[in-house]
Amino acid sequence: MSRIKFFGFLFFMAVSGSVMAQQKELPWDELAEQYECPEWFRDAKFGIWFHWGPQAVPEQGGGWYARHMYMQDVGRQKFGKMAYPYHLQTYGHPSEFGFKDVINEWKAENFDAQALIDFSKENGAKYIVALANHHDHFDLFDSSHHPWNSVDVGPKKDIIGEFESATRKAGLKFGVTSHDDRFLNWWKPAFGSDKDGDKAGVPYDGRLTKEDGKGKWWEGLDPKDLYGPAPEDRTPEMIEDIKKNWLERHIELVTNYKPDLLYNDGFNFTYGEYGKEVARELYNNSLEENGTIDAVMLLKRKEKGTVNEVESGGSNTLREDPWQSEITFTDWFYKKDRHLTHNARTILEMLIEAVSKNGNLLLSMELNPDGTIPHEIEKSVKIVGDWLKINGEAIYGTRPWKVFGDGKSVRGEQVETVEGELRNAVAAQKKGEHFNQRTTATPAFAHDEVRYTTKGDDFYIIVMNPKGGEFVIPSFAKSSEVSPGTLKGLTQLYNGRKIEFKQTNEGLAITMPAVNGDSYPVVLKAKFKN
Repeated sequence: MSRIKFFGFLFFMAVSGSVMAQQKELPWDELAEQYECPEWFRDAKFGIWFHWGPQAVPEQGGGWYARHMYMQDVGRQKFGKMAYPYHLQTYGHPSEFGFKDVINEWKAENFDAQALIDFSKENGAKYIVALANHHDHFDLFDSSHHPWNSVDVGPKKDIIGEFESATRKAGLKFGVTSHDDRFLNWWKPAFGSDKDGDKAGVPYDGRLTKEDGKGKWWEGLDPKDLYGPAPEDRTPEMIEDIKKNWLERHIELVTNYKPDLLYNDGFNFTYGEYGKEVARELYNNSLEENGTIDAVMLLKRKEKGTVNEVESGGSNTLREDPWQSEITFTDWFYKKDRHLTHNARTILEMLIEAVSKNGNLLLSMELNPDGTIPHEIEKSVKIVGDWLKINGEAIYGTRPWKVFGDGKSVRGEQVETVEGELRNAVAAQKKGEHFNQRTTATPAFAHDEVRYTTKGDDFYIIVMNPKGGEFVIPSFAKSSEVSPGTLKGLTQLYNGRKIEFKQTNEGLAITMPAVNGDSYPVVLKAKFKN
């Protein structure tokens, strides 16, 4: 090599290294500016979420058990009203047996990540998400910055690590969720005491110190690291240290486990710039590994560079940008004193609603404390999986049409509620999107309710609550501004059966075959004249 070529080579290497370094160190604003939701996420449509942790151990008491077990009166948070009495009866008084001790009870003895992932994949999930920490401030991964983690306490297992490994083996995308931003206020009841009764005024275990653990199972651990400092002791410097610790833990999370998706349970980035720094690390890691940003950052509000998440609800409109709906069966942690909010019918309805409006559905499949799936939840997910095996063509890899659907609820006509009253569905949904989900208590769709999806030249009409006989779709009227054109053929997707129809200036009249009893949604595949 000549001297000139040699120095040219050195210069090339230096410039290349500099470019790579700059690429890895792109600031958040630049990453957000170039961000486009990755195609894998848009195609996946259906994910399963293991929102699971030590709060699954108590059989009753709602999804905020760790907080409500310290509250004799939960106020408006009625879903947690059983936590305190259940805790007294099952474990004893919270001054003597607190949530730190509930964590120790969690052994996850039958946890088999590969079996759970394989079950999820078999039943239609295209991506897997796992809870990294909840508001209880307990990490479910091998955290070197937080002693209260699942490797050192409780199950003595790297829950996130096992989920991540099993998901990669199954060839699926993997995500994690963090809910830790509110723990300081959330844990305030742990520093209180009973207002009345035999233990009135006796401090709960949030006020224990590291020295109090001598000779106990938690010797060497400091309750303050779990519950935070007592409210009266919190200084601005202490709060800042907590934020920095959050940053260290979550940088470690996205670096060691390389998730394809991260969800912060909040409307803003956790702790502001600290949360942006974690998102920046997530995207830069993806950019370095894939040459493009192939990861997804989810927030509950619409923020440039992120994907919007709707909790226990769905979008009221067809959105231009991809988004995600999230739902769960009970209170996010499986509780036997709570009825199931969802069954196979409502899960399919929420999935189809989301897909028709350019979104995904993430289903929290709650687990027993030992890591197994409750029977009634397993049954519903299997039905969803069976439906997707037959009708997945109309879901996976699809894109929305000009309008998301038609029917009484879309047109804003009066719909009968479960109490027999009439309401305007469109007007009701304008109240908000979070927590507007369809549930087992929601009235069935009218028989003319349909949703649309497309894939290339293929067009799908999904009849949400089919009934034998004729109904009319106004959107397909020959005179309609959004009509897809002249229909030449309509078949039932699962058996290829031809469906009778008549397209006029008033709409598309479809004659559905007789349906015996209640039916899950039926997909019709439409063909149009060129």
